[in-house]
Amino acid sequence: MDEAARAVLARNDRGGYTVPTDRLYPFQWNWDSAFVAMGFAIFDIDRAYRELERLVEGQWDDGMIPHIVFHAPSDTYFPGPEVWGTRHRIATSGITQPPVFGMALRHVHDAAVAAGRPDAADRTLALFQAALRSHRWWLSARDPHGLGLVSILHPWESGSDNSPAWDEALARVPPTTTTAIRRKDTGHVDPAMRPRDEDYQRFIHLVDVYRDCGWEPARQWAVAPFKIADVQMTGILARSTADLIYLAEALGLEGERAELASMHHALTTGLAGRWRPDLARFVSLDLVSGEDVGAPTQACFMPLVALHVDHTQLQAVEAEIKRWLEGMVVGLPSTAPYSQAFEPKRYWRGPVWAVVNWLLADGLRMNGALELARQIEQSTVSAIERSGFCEYFDPTTGEGLGGDAFSWTAAAYLVLSRRGHGPSAQATRP
Repeated sequence: MDEAARAVLARNDRGGYTVPTDRLYPFQWNWDSAFVAMGFAIFDIDRAYRELERLVEGQWDDGMIPHIVFHAPSDTYFPGPEVWGTRHRIATSGITQPPVFGMALRHVHDAAVAAGRPDAADRTLALFQAALRSHRWWLSARDPHGLGLVSILHPWESGSDNSPAWDEALARVPPTTTTAIRRKDTGHVDPAMRPRDEDYQRFIHLVDVYRDCGWEPARQWAVAPFKIADVQMTGILARSTADLIYLAEALGLEGERAELASMHHALTTGLAGRWRPDLARFVSLDLVSGEDVGAPTQACFMPLVALHVDHTQLQAVEAEIKRWLEGMVVGLPSTAPYSQAFEPKRYWRGPVWAVVNWLLADGLRMNGALELARQIEQSTVSAIERSGFCEYFDPTTGEGLGGDAFSWTAAAYLVLSRRGHGPSAQATRP
């Protein structure tokens, strides 16, 4: 399996960057590549650095790292660069994705230092500066009012495209578009496993709106019909910020360390305020309606990667996660099985994702819930060993779903399968 996982990464390598899987996702995706870099770091540190270096080739001058970098043309994916209409020096999309980059950079740097790489500091420093510019963009463009919570303006930015968390907000978005929709995904994967056509119409309506703004952050913020202060995004950003603080200290960058510490304090304070004891989870905030996003999805537990919760909160979270795991062959489902919105085979409405489990297990470990973390890790590894390196898994059966030979699932296997061989620095650090 270890050799097979490496073979998946080799198969999807396009010359310094990795596609998630052939044809279905033929370009470089932001958070996919961050996870892939951590997988590469286990056996090829140079290639791990290169993955991140190729990703930041697409970074915009304002600091945003887009969710797709179109390094080479392909006609197997929609929407392509002609729909986005961005004006970056390399063709990219106009939105971003969860900022796992800082976490990945620390992981790769630590591996390079442990291996005695003489170029570790120099290569890390260049990527650190790109990461810092990205974090500055997040705070200025996506938290302009200083809530300590960063917002998504499109469901695709969350990484959890058709999650039930977005149902109410997305229903307010008109399904009309000025762009002809030519879906390619349902030609590669069973439509029952993908977002519905009506979801896509609203997704593309949002692209139209922001393209008409010239992709300028202030204009987008002002007109956005979809605006969610997302606890998953904020939790990942806060964790990546903590990892950048570690790197700033390692590189002797005191001014940057102080700036990042201020960011981290703001983000963790904002996150802590989103805890809802009656639900035993954290909730996002719909900035258009002013209402909490109460849908029970995996995002509700993602703040654990950044926060040290108190004993009462941890007990409540553990009990709630165990409730979600009851009767499941593999967990954690991306939507609570008791929810009316639960669909075990449809993308982010129920299936299990290996990289989500990786992050959640890290958060549980950081908070001392080691047994539950191990249960989730081992369940994930077993599902991959049974069904292969699939994009996601049916929690009720363990069946592999979506694309196959999937890069981030292979990377997750390489990391999680080693968790039983001693303590994991990735999981135990603050």
